[in-house]
Amino acid sequence: MSSLTEKDRPIVQLLWNTGTCPRCIFRFCCVGSQTPYKRPYKDLMKELKEFLKNNPEKEDAVCFEVADPPCKRIRLENTEERPDDLNQNGVLKPIPLVNEENTALESSAVKVCNVCLGILQEFCEVDFVKKVCQKVKSADYQFTSFVFSVSLPPQLSVRERAAWLLVKQETGKLGLSLAKDDIVQLKEAYKWIIHPQLSEELGVPADGKSLFEVSVVFAHPETDEECHFLATACPDCFKPAKNKQSVFTRMAVVKALEKIKEEDFCKHFPCPPSSPKNFCVALEIQCNNGAVFVAGRYNKYSRNLPQTPWIIDGERKLESSVEELISEHLMAEFKADSFNFSSSGREDVDVRTLGNGRPFAIELVNPRRIHFTAEEMKRLQQTINNSSDKIQVRDLQLVTREAIGHMKEGEEEKTKTYSALVWTDKAIQKEDVAFLDDLKELKLDQKTPLRVLHRRPLAVRHRIIHTMKSEYIDEHHFRLHLKTQAGTYIKEFVHGDFGRTKPNIGSLLNRTADILELDVESVDVDWPPTLDN
Repeated sequence: MSSLTEKDRPIVQLLWNTGTCPRCIFRFCCVGSQTPYKRPYKDLMKELKEFLKNNPEKEDAVCFEVADPPCKRIRLENTEERPDDLNQNGVLKPIPLVNEENTALESSAVKVCNVCLGILQEFCEVDFVKKVCQKVKSADYQFTSFVFSVSLPPQLSVRERAAWLLVKQETGKLGLSLAKDDIVQLKEAYKWIIHPQLSEELGVPADGKSLFEVSVVFAHPETDEECHFLATACPDCFKPAKNKQSVFTRMAVVKALEKIKEEDFCKHFPCPPSSPKNFCVALEIQCNNGAVFVAGRYNKYSRNLPQTPWIIDGERKLESSVEELISEHLMAEFKADSFNFSSSGREDVDVRTLGNGRPFAIELVNPRRIHFTAEEMKRLQQTINNSSDKIQVRDLQLVTREAIGHMKEGEEEKTKTYSALVWTDKAIQKEDVAFLDDLKELKLDQKTPLRVLHRRPLAVRHRIIHTMKSEYIDEHHFRLHLKTQAGTYIKEFVHGDFGRTKPNIGSLLNRTADILELDVESVDVDWPPTLDN
């Protein structure tokens, strides 16, 4: 229903007299229209008092009239069995007020709501909205819309259950049935009130799909005290967690409320819920922007640079990495909290990556700045390239989270091209290595290399060397150009890794072979798109 009518009078009187705020009364009267909730709190108090003072014999006397259509309504059941509960107009008889002087009406105006603990009272006011917006503006985020989230004290679920049981019991006597799902959710009502105010103050619309989140965490000092009986009744619902200060989390409380019987609940918790001693407090007001993704390709020209920070037993082995040389500039420009680096494969610290480079992507977490033009990205790329002679990046661009999947798609089926400088213990002539050029689609069985066994599971991987081309240098050296299946361990294919890779160059040449230098010449992944740099 879109407004209060005489049919709501019994619930209104009952809740009002027990210390419930006007907006929570709307919720329990199943008022699904947003408009009444948005009215100033003082006006609601005044008009609700007038509603209760009105002649209850007036048929369907309406207050808070609005144009919105109804979305929720109490179900009237078996009214024909209880004719004494209705007046001559078919309207429910009123439940008497506490006294003729309306003492309860006057005193409840200054009390904390016994259901919402003040969430739908002072935290809907202009001063609080301005406090939230001040926090947002001082955080200096770029955003064009926002989504608002709220975390409520767990005992609100307990108090709402108590109020519902009270109303259900009272209306049941009068032939009404109120299902718990009929009640407007507190979070829903709060957002109806707060969204327009935030939107006006911030100058952008509220959008449930927005990547910019404004969140408020409410807390209450009496949470543990009010929820303690649930831990006794349903101990299996409350498990200590390392990252939680209290076992009384919202999910645990909701789970316990689903299990506890109504009669047991009423034995341990007052119905109606008692008047609280304190309002809720806004514990945290936080902002968070959805991640931004940047992709490109990098070349690595140093043989003393790892792809990611090289740290063993807490000790850094080398001063920098490809990841850090790229990300430090992105972090500074996007003003992000942190980042996650990924790439299409990786090279060893002593391996160069040449040609068109290796595709990479960086997730920038909670960036303050999110809008960059193509020209600005081009300048950022140049800044990275000017900062070091160890790496270069190209095709730097903003991409979507979904697009990053292209980098990993079919990774095992992709091909990579390498150039290896090979040494042999026995002297060789050009014709000794020429036969390698004729080997096509050579199948390998590679056990996990000893050098990576500490971080990779022991397994036998089947890989393919598609083509090879040898380039004779002298009696103990030749260069080998290979096109292989992605994921092939090239170093082990050359020296054999103590027989863990079969066949290998050593076994094919019938002599000991080792690799002196290795370069990645191409990574055949058609992503990210090539830019005109």
